[in-house]
Amino acid sequence: MKPLYFDYNATTPVHKEVVQAMLPYFTEKFGNPGSGHMHGLEARNGLEKARESLAGLINSEPEQLYFTSCATEANNLVLSGTLRPGDELIISAVEHPSVSQPAAELEKKGIILKIAPVDHSGRIDPDQVRELITSKTRLVSVMLANNEAGTIQPVAGLSAILASKDILLHTDAAQAAGKIPVDVAKLGVDFLSVAGHKMYAPKGVGALYARKPDTLLPLLYGGGQEKGIKPGTENVTHIVGLGRAAELAARDLEREAGRQKQLGARFLRKLPQTGTDFVLHAEDASRLPGTMSIGFGGYRAADILSGMVACSLSASAGAACHGDTQEMSQVLKAMGVKPHYGLGTIRFSWGRMTSEEDIDELLHRLEYIFHSFLS
Repeated sequence: MKPLYFDYNATTPVHKEVVQAMLPYFTEKFGNPGSGHMHGLEARNGLEKARESLAGLINSEPEQLYFTSCATEANNLVLSGTLRPGDELIISAVEHPSVSQPAAELEKKGIILKIAPVDHSGRIDPDQVRELITSKTRLVSVMLANNEAGTIQPVAGLSAILASKDILLHTDAAQAAGKIPVDVAKLGVDFLSVAGHKMYAPKGVGALYARKPDTLLPLLYGGGQEKGIKPGTENVTHIVGLGRAAELAARDLEREAGRQKQLGARFLRKLPQTGTDFVLHAEDASRLPGTMSIGFGGYRAADILSGMVACSLSASAGAACHGDTQEMSQVLKAMGVKPHYGLGTIRFSWGRMTSEEDIDELLHRLEYIFHSFLS
């Protein structure tokens, strides 16, 4: 039985062209980019080319980009690097733990934390965020696209509200970059985080866009790499991979997003054939083209996943971080999802390597799981 992968929001396979771009930097172009000799300059050229490629994808200047080990590090850099005791931080109720957890830790150290609620689709209301703002508000951090429901947030609307105020705006674009258009100028953000392994680059590399880097203090101190924002010898091979992934995304972003949206329509159109009671969370929201969070009524996600494992299917229960629990995720709770559907929620996410045949086979195996494995 062919294994089928429907967990692209957890991580993507590394694209073959990305692998090919990386290989020379393991062997031939292995130099330290901080060295002034030929080998170092080769590595430095690869690093800077990747910076230009990623800048092109998100419409930033290359010098506004700083490479990190992941989006989690980028998110922590922003929160810890901009806030001081007494400052106010506003985040949404559906942020990834890489934002919500450092926010909670900063609250213990004197930061005033405020949580903006979301509607049943997981979407914030910019006007409700406006009501939370005071003279102490220093930073607002709202993700661009949610990792569970796929909901796309009105970040540009937030920017319009904050434009006349001395408040910084950060968005975690880990799930958005490479999947939908991401333009830092149109979004109006001060900071934006990228994760390589969500867009067909390897794990262990990410990036942070900083419109004005002088507003940010580093977490670490060392040799001054990445202008001191992220010291330590750069992971050139992975950075080159991220650059190549950015080029691939820019090449056919609109066409691939349309294809993935059609795959989702096919999946949803045929899902009733499984004979199960289900709801699509955030159905009426603007969502990522390759994400659907489905609540199967009366089932538990862990039981469904057990059947999926037996049938060589990979997906997540709400989010990868909650796959081994029997409780609804914080995102589903914040959206007000009823436990009848929330406890049986599976997140299906697909990508470049997914075909129509894969969707049809997924549906065939799901029908077997519900009528044979779980009956």
